[in-house]
Amino acid sequence: MTCQYYTTPIYYVNAKPHLGHAYTSIAADVATRFKKMEGADTFFLTGTDEHGDKIVQAAEKENTTPKAYADKISKLFQDVLPLLNIENNHFIRTTDPGHIEVVKSVLATIYDKGDIYFSSYEGIYCFGCERFYQERELVDGKCPDHGTVPETIKESNYFFKMSKYQDWLIEHIETHPDFIRPEQYRKELLSFLKEPLEDLCISRPKTRLTWGITLPFDEDYVTYVWFDALVNYITALGYPDGDRFKKFWPTTRHFVAKDIIKPHGIYWPIMLKAAGIDIYNGLNVHGFWNVQGSKMSKSIGNVTDPVEVTGRFGVDAFRYFLMREMVFGLDANFTEDVIVARINSDLANDLGNLFSRVLSMNYKYFKGSIQGPAADSDKDLSLEPEATAALEAYTKAMAECRFHKALASVWELVSAMNKYIVANEPWALAKDPARTGDLGTVLYELLEGIRFVAGLIWPVMPETSGKIIAALGLELPEKGFFNLDAIRPWGQIPRGISLAKPQILFPRVDVEKKAVEPPAAKPLKPALKEEITIDDFSKIDLRAGKILSAERIEKSDKLLKLQVNLGTQTRQIVAGIGKSYTPEDVVGKEVIVVANLKPVKLMGELSEGMVLAASVKKNLVLSGFNGSPKPGCPIK
Repeated sequence: MTCQYYTTPIYYVNAKPHLGHAYTSIAADVATRFKKMEGADTFFLTGTDEHGDKIVQAAEKENTTPKAYADKISKLFQDVLPLLNIENNHFIRTTDPGHIEVVKSVLATIYDKGDIYFSSYEGIYCFGCERFYQERELVDGKCPDHGTVPETIKESNYFFKMSKYQDWLIEHIETHPDFIRPEQYRKELLSFLKEPLEDLCISRPKTRLTWGITLPFDEDYVTYVWFDALVNYITALGYPDGDRFKKFWPTTRHFVAKDIIKPHGIYWPIMLKAAGIDIYNGLNVHGFWNVQGSKMSKSIGNVTDPVEVTGRFGVDAFRYFLMREMVFGLDANFTEDVIVARINSDLANDLGNLFSRVLSMNYKYFKGSIQGPAADSDKDLSLEPEATAALEAYTKAMAECRFHKALASVWELVSAMNKYIVANEPWALAKDPARTGDLGTVLYELLEGIRFVAGLIWPVMPETSGKIIAALGLELPEKGFFNLDAIRPWGQIPRGISLAKPQILFPRVDVEKKAVEPPAAKPLKPALKEEITIDDFSKIDLRAGKILSAERIEKSDKLLKLQVNLGTQTRQIVAGIGKSYTPEDVVGKEVIVVANLKPVKLMGELSEGMVLAASVKKNLVLSGFNGSPKPGCPIK
């Protein structure tokens, strides 16, 4: 079995996660999921970088210690991963004791080899980047990332002989064209390496900074934050003797944004070479997300919160937008208008409408029963050639991390299927009893095409993929992910099974409110709805809650905005009970809450759950308890 090790950068904890972090993590997650589809054994690492000047400064602003501050922000990065449906294997922190020991070991090895020396140095230093710059790296005399004029610093420090390995690195990059991709970043590094490479200052005196890893050969100095941080990639695998290190390190590809290409493309390979460690396999470099005309940056303050965006648009829609909108390696623009256009056009109109149309026609013409291809069809109605072409293009693009191209190839199949419906007119076939066989064939081919699409979108939209597979009466793969060889064979949907009416995959986004509006609720009929299994019911997380406060929502006579205590947290829930209850009526009531309902905005207010109520003669009665359960306890 082949192996693959993917990493994100470990994110600096001087501020909470933003869209840029989300993109890199989702890109690595998508690449990892695709490798699983190819049958590879994968390991996916992310984590946080927690030492250095900026952490001390951020902690001082909050009147806390660097460790306490790092603990808090690191947890934010850990908590956002499941919200974005990211399935990493390990989360590393540079304050982990095991990491600290590995950093000291690597430093000692390089020092003993004679590649670290002590010297006085005067240079220009950016405190925002926490590194010395060369004059040629500045833009109009300012730091290219922060737009500030670096300060001149003179002090004694330890230096790493990077210049000793310059020719070796140039040769390696030139003879390994896939080492850095896309190609423009390989050329960028080679251009930089045409100039003499200065030795790297790899320490900070404790008279200036104590928050860091103490050098193993001098107690008065701590390690430069980049030298510390980069070592995480081998620490996480159990370097030097761990089985994971031996298994996965030769397959390593790092995902980084273009602003940290120099540390990853120059410092890191030279550090590994000097320490006698095989260098990593390759570096995948992506561009910036621009907001309001400039790079998204914590320093500038134009950041976008991924949790807030996914809360409004849904996690799969957010993941799709990021992977489809950015050409990997180039910059992209993030605006709400663009994400709304993508959701309404690609997801709601193209994929969502195709899914709904096909299943609705199958339900209408055959009462949901799948007929299968007719043996006596008078023409070749197969969609297999289009599906095969999409798979080939998709596989090639995904292997090269051209995620936008991979998704474009899937949407070409979606477009072909929509055109197929127009060309074959199932509604016309349904009127001709002699063409019933062709009608069954057409609908079967479309259902197979939808199955194909569901498999291919899994790395990017795993929840949507699962919904489609379930709607087709199929079971998800045992390990939870799709295999390309299992997707490929045409004709896998069983004949004779019955499918229910389709659900809405992607509600259109209200352009004015820029939030997903839930489908309008239909009135209940006396008849019971279709049966569900205990597995279906177990997906609903019911919790006991207590209403702490309530107020009416302006311009609505039925919506109340509730603050509900769920034990460990307070949730805001918008409930349509305003015609049956006043705000004063509900305060203090114990209620049953659907706690895992996807958040939506109603009348501009975020709703993070649902309170249960019964409809009695057009009035609503809140569901409650015979007793007083503790808020947050599960309802069994």
